[in-house]
Amino acid sequence: MTSILVTGGAGFIGSNYVRGLAASRPELTVVNVDALTYSGNLENLAGVLDTPRHRFIRADIADAQALERALAGIEFDQVVHFAAESHVDRSIEDAGAFLRTNVLGTQVLIDLARRRGVKRFVHVSTDEVYGALGATGLFSESTPLAPNSPYAASKAASDLLVRAAIHTHGFPALITRCSNNYGPYQFPEKLIPLMVSNALEGKPLPVYGDGMQVRDWIHVDDHCAGIECVRERGRIGEVYNLGGGNERANIEVVRGILAATGKPESLIKYVADRPGHDRRYAIDASKAKAELGWSPTVGFEEGLRRTLAWYVDNREWWSRIKSGVYRDYYARHYAHRVGEEAS
Repeated sequence: MTSILVTGGAGFIGSNYVRGLAASRPELTVVNVDALTYSGNLENLAGVLDTPRHRFIRADIADAQALERALAGIEFDQVVHFAAESHVDRSIEDAGAFLRTNVLGTQVLIDLARRRGVKRFVHVSTDEVYGALGATGLFSESTPLAPNSPYAASKAASDLLVRAAIHTHGFPALITRCSNNYGPYQFPEKLIPLMVSNALEGKPLPVYGDGMQVRDWIHVDDHCAGIECVRERGRIGEVYNLGGGNERANIEVVRGILAATGKPESLIKYVADRPGHDRRYAIDASKAKAELGWSPTVGFEEGLRRTLAWYVDNREWWSRIKSGVYRDYYARHYAHRVGEEAS
């Protein structure tokens, strides 16, 4: 039976990926490592957390000794590496945590995986490493890296560490770079869940600048399906872009959310733009489509409708996050356990 180490599996994309494996891949077991920093939430794994094919371990991937202790005696054949600090605004305020987790943490995992002789290592990255586009064009896998925020720079650095391990050590790694994700369990400081939750609460919706920044949106289910294709069929050493082909200006997304929730556009509040805010991202995913047979299946309007319905039905989940109460869940859930946390 194949065993996969998933890092960051209590976060937004990671938890959706773990849920997908639990539902569709009964031959796989998952070792899920997450530090449970501000955006990691065990409630994202409800229904999966204590199943026989899933083992959760709280550990910091940047602490090599603690991670080694946490994984002692636990076997795994492959790694899918999601764990990262990911919010641009936070990186602008303080880049230190981003360097520690995204750069040092990735190197710690590379070293661990090399010692363990893993067969495949999938490093999940972002289109933000490419920088910004003009009014036309798409990011391809050969687009030079030109990150414009501390977050993007830390992810580009982690990509290059993986690339160096491939070329120096023959490390069996692959890199994926995705466009903006949305869907269930997304931490409500990112655009769509923030706007949805604020709209449902009747609070102002803060929009940076003129709101005309363009992003290519991909539903998290499509992204996770793409990662699975890369894990199973991708060529070692390659980079694969995974994009939804759904370019939308931020203000268009916000207005769509207000219309769908029946709230007035007077809730929109334009605020000072983010420093160095990239104007447009768009991904060319033709390589993944041609080589792996992957393509997105969820159109943006349908995906947004499903996402809105999920946030309406799961108001308690995001309300607990906004209040900070969700962080008590780990302590309650694991109060009876010994040895499940690495420090």
